[in-house]
Amino acid sequence: MLESCIRKKRRGKEILLMTHIVIGYPSFEDSFQIVREMVEAGVDLMELQIPFSEPIADGPVILKANQKSLANGSTVQQCVDFAKAVVRSFDIPFLFMTYYNILFKYGIQSFASMMSDIGLHGAIVPDLPPEEGEEYLQAMGEKNIAPIFIFTPNTSDERMKKIAACGNGFIYCVARKGVTGSETKFSSEFHDYLERCRKATTLPLALGFGIKDKADIDFLTGKVDIAVIGSETIRLVDQKGVKAAGEFVRGLR
Repeated sequence: MLESCIRKKRRGKEILLMTHIVIGYPSFEDSFQIVREMVEAGVDLMELQIPFSEPIADGPVILKANQKSLANGSTVQQCVDFAKAVVRSFDIPFLFMTYYNILFKYGIQSFASMMSDIGLHGAIVPDLPPEEGEEYLQAMGEKNIAPIFIFTPNTSDERMKKIAACGNGFIYCVARKGVTGSETKFSSEFHDYLERCRKATTLPLALGFGIKDKADIDFLTGKVDIAVIGSETIRLVDQKGVKAAGEFVRGLR
């Protein structure tokens, strides 16, 4: 379902934009308004991150947002209710992004069923390798929800193919080693990396980690299907307020 939605959107756009929020940051009310601002500005799909105390793939900007949301008292159930509200309110695909401990405590089958009931299209769980995800993959498959897996520049060609065989919807290509939010330099090695990603899968490719302005989007156009912007929108909201999210997204086009 998610893959076909992406391919349909791509017929009308050279590249899609996916953004990221941490649910409950700066508040649940602000989170909803940020989603509204970005959807109205033309975002094509969006990650809704359920905050977690140890978000190991995230850099300082998103880490701070996770910690602040939790300090404000955010619960998993509040995040589920939030996701239900935005799916009902806005007509783009939404995905959950979180860490495996959240799914484990919630119950894998229950988590997949809840996502299906809400109308979410997929999930990104960066600390769950496919080798350890048999129950997760089965539950997601039964509910027709896409498990999104990740390629990195260090992933071997052989492992890329194994990961791609387990994934659905799209493959999330990490632009560089490290965590979210740092600057990414696009070099000849980067081009080689993207070529390896393309050879490993027929799924659409999304690329994130360090995408921060229109120049980056222009560079990626024609190379990947989806550009992912995460830390930069949170950074701008911190500096300029909620409406900055929509203004930023409009500038990317």
